[in-house]
Amino acid sequence: MITDIESATPALCRLQLGSELRQLRHAAGLNGRQVVRKLLWSSSKLTRLETGDNASVEPSDVIALCQIYGATPEKRAMLEGYAAVTKTRRDWWQSAEYRPVIRPGFKAFLGLEATASALQNYESEFVPGLLQTEAYVRVIHERAHQGMSAEEVDSLVAVRMNRQAVLRRACSALKLTAIINEAVLRRTVGGPKVMRDQLSHIVDVATELPNVRVQVVPFSYGAHSGMNGPFFVLQFPDGATMRSLVYLENMADAWVSRREGDIERYKEAFTDLQALAPGPQESLSLIKRAVKEH
Repeated sequence: MITDIESATPALCRLQLGSELRQLRHAAGLNGRQVVRKLLWSSSKLTRLETGDNASVEPSDVIALCQIYGATPEKRAMLEGYAAVTKTRRDWWQSAEYRPVIRPGFKAFLGLEATASALQNYESEFVPGLLQTEAYVRVIHERAHQGMSAEEVDSLVAVRMNRQAVLRRACSALKLTAIINEAVLRRTVGGPKVMRDQLSHIVDVATELPNVRVQVVPFSYGAHSGMNGPFFVLQFPDGATMRSLVYLENMADAWVSRREGDIERYKEAFTDLQALAPGPQESLSLIKRAVKEH
């Protein structure tokens, strides 16, 4: 349940609303076919509502479902509040400012990240996006997108900075577990000062926020299960229709995998990396040592 609707994102409200509606339907002993027949809806409309796939939700649809399910006045008011958020606000990545620089695959990821309860991220070449400083990410984008205008680079930097709000959201802050290769600490991106500031920022965030855990895989530990490249495993709140999934990206594309075999493979790889890498305190000591070396 969202305890502060006013501070919740539309994406999170859609997910929670869908979960609540599905639970109400089950409690009423109704299947989807019975519901859509009563309301003269398509089955896909009800499915989109219950999975949070709609860009916005009509309050009148919520009212109609609450009547059929026999929801209490308190429950109905709460669900109408969720729907109102989806109607009156937009997820930040949907704004005209960001749309031109966000690829479709990454746009899908942003919606998933905004609703996830936990994110496991292994990075081999650079600092995880949710822990990057503005100066560090600007250097990366200027190098990776040399044909882009300064305004487009500014938009990409803003996208990265806006993403980080999930770590501090008042409504169920995202639990981030990040594992990074030692190469990330050694590669000088943007010069020594940028690196010192960036690595110090990782230490500060991991120390300040109890929902952030960082580990480092040292070179001396040899081969490991993350050597095929970076990846993300996203997990969603209890009761949500979304199951865990994997997000992957490269220079050409970005995509989400919901295949059970892929999810298990990457979960196992992350578990192996967690077991292999030094614990959070020792890892933060490695990062502090790298700050001095830069």
